[in-house]
Amino acid sequence: MTGDYKMTDLSKIKCFLLDMDGTVTIGNELLPGAAEFLKYLKESGRDYLFMTNNSSKNSDDYVQKMRGLGIACNPIDVMTSGEATVNYLYSLKPKARVYLMGTPELEKQFLDYKFILTDKNPDFVVLGFDKTLTYEKLVIGCDLIRAGVPYIATHPDFNCPMPNDAYIPDCGAMMELIKASTGKTPKVIGKPNREIVESVFRKRCQYKPEEFAMVGDRLYTDVKTGINAGITSILVLSGEATMKDVNESDVKPTYIFKGVGEIYEYLKEKDGIDVSCVVNS
Repeated sequence: MTGDYKMTDLSKIKCFLLDMDGTVTIGNELLPGAAEFLKYLKESGRDYLFMTNNSSKNSDDYVQKMRGLGIACNPIDVMTSGEATVNYLYSLKPKARVYLMGTPELEKQFLDYKFILTDKNPDFVVLGFDKTLTYEKLVIGCDLIRAGVPYIATHPDFNCPMPNDAYIPDCGAMMELIKASTGKTPKVIGKPNREIVESVFRKRCQYKPEEFAMVGDRLYTDVKTGINAGITSILVLSGEATMKDVNESDVKPTYIFKGVGEIYEYLKEKDGIDVSCVVNS
């Protein structure tokens, strides 16, 4: 436990918010113990929701991926930064005019909510992880941003991990390009910002905030999300972060586990019992 947070017994958590790559999956494979962990959550009356910053895809893509891996998953079990951005803008101005720099999948999410996608007098400029980004899109977007149109970005990740330890430029890298041209920075919705968790709260309104836990392999996105949202944070050492990173960072998780398989073992064998050896103190 760190900071001013009260320790939450993990057996009291009712909904686990799960990062995907490096936490539950690696590429198109499940990490060890992930299937057992997810199955046990359902069997024990708990719940889970997959939460990803990747706004180049929509929830249907992730549903198909997880079902292909043998995991029970429906659109209500997924929250992308794109969906969270749609929810955020809808709360500000339903059916707003939006200039969107995003993939066709992200465009569909906006159209499903009846937003008007246009470069003529938009109410907002939105930047997603746009794998279809063109110079023309950038020119129009930068012109609108310079003119003072409110500017939103889905998430701040600089790079998107690919197979074989490769990376491609993500939304955060595009944000830096636009900042260099316009001097403007956007309001960001995805992890580590609490807006994405607020969308989850609405999607899982049957639970109280203290009944959620954020699980992920990155300190500066996943764990920071939990801290910013005021919920329990769990770091798994199955992806990016190491104990060296934890020791050198100001961002401290509530709990640390080797992987979700170890969370499964803890919940299965020690439900309702505090196990101090797995707690970061």
